[in-house]
Amino acid sequence: MSRRAGLWVGFVVVHVAVAVLGFVLPNNPMGDVYLVYEPWTLQALSGAGIPGIDFTWIYPQLALVPLVLTQGLEWIAGYTIAWAIVVTLCDAAAFAVLVGNGRSRGRWLAGWFWLVFILLLGPVGMYRLDGITVPLAIAGCLWLVGRPWLASVLLAIATWIKVWPAALLGAAVIAVRQRLFLIGGALAVSAITLVAVALLGGARHALGFVTEQAGRGLQVEAPVSGFYLWGTALGLEGFSVYYDTDLLTYQVTGAHLDAVIAVMTPLLIVGMLALAALGAFKAWRGATYVRLFPPLALSLVLGFIVLNKVGSPQYLTWIIAPLALGLVLDRRRWWAPALVGLVAALLTQIVYPITYGGVIGAEIFAVTGLTVRNLLLVALWVWTIASLVRIPTKRVFESIRQDAATSLP
Repeated sequence: MSRRAGLWVGFVVVHVAVAVLGFVLPNNPMGDVYLVYEPWTLQALSGAGIPGIDFTWIYPQLALVPLVLTQGLEWIAGYTIAWAIVVTLCDAAAFAVLVGNGRSRGRWLAGWFWLVFILLLGPVGMYRLDGITVPLAIAGCLWLVGRPWLASVLLAIATWIKVWPAALLGAAVIAVRQRLFLIGGALAVSAITLVAVALLGGARHALGFVTEQAGRGLQVEAPVSGFYLWGTALGLEGFSVYYDTDLLTYQVTGAHLDAVIAVMTPLLIVGMLALAALGAFKAWRGATYVRLFPPLALSLVLGFIVLNKVGSPQYLTWIIAPLALGLVLDRRRWWAPALVGLVAALLTQIVYPITYGGVIGAEIFAVTGLTVRNLLLVALWVWTIASLVRIPTKRVFESIRQDAATSLP
């Protein structure tokens, strides 16, 4: 069996296994699909109100597209199975782009990394909207240099489905020389989306997903929530975990909660701007795309996770694209962070759905597992920032050569 054939056999086995796990594991990991996505879809198709158009929605408007398209396959075995099929087809298209003819060792390794990550993370990576954005992000990252306009369009579409790919697009604008193509593609997608929303009568809800996120509390899985979760586990007065019936998530409460909530969004913005500024400085100093883009993209994506007051388990899918691209471009430098990412994926599946009852019940074992996962993400984030700082630049090399030349007798 050729290496390429082996990859595709692995692709089928992994996707079937993860799809089945959604129905087998505890805590209903595929529940969002039939409890949330399908009702939204039926509401829109029945004329009872289109999310993001007739009322403010937590997602950008293009998120509705894959939800509605899934209805076209609902006849096979219901909406949940149809969703798994749609995600698998999207993954297959991006997987074909990633592995190519199977001869590149970097692409072969990146392909297996993606498959192992999917398996270790489990059904939450498939049965969420993030499962649609990941293949778009991978294909977009792979085409940044060769087909920058198409890459920008894919990343912009992904951003209008779930905001996080904006981090990849921002890193690309900084690291890739064909910036006008990238900016043009993103602006075109955004303009078409906003015009369509306005024509449908949803102009006042066009950016509602931004305000919806800004007003959220501290979700239980977010790194910042660790303090409150441990306070609950240790029985400290005023600390607890509760279910938000509007957002359908578990959140934490405790001392100084409002102050922490208020500071998190500004902290996220400042952190992201600081990382972008560091990347821009390195690009200005002549850093190459190969050395700059993967760590910059990963640092921005991890910044979205580490500094976020929302921390859903499917957020782990966000690190797949920059880690896979790192393996494609420089597998020797990126195998170690990729391994850390795989461990974090496994811990995430242990946290949700396997021990999630213990997490929301603030049991010591489950809380410890979540804490270790979050610390791994923080450590990986620190590594990416350090990698950015250490990136050599052409102008530095030129100044060293000039100094050496002037010091010769």
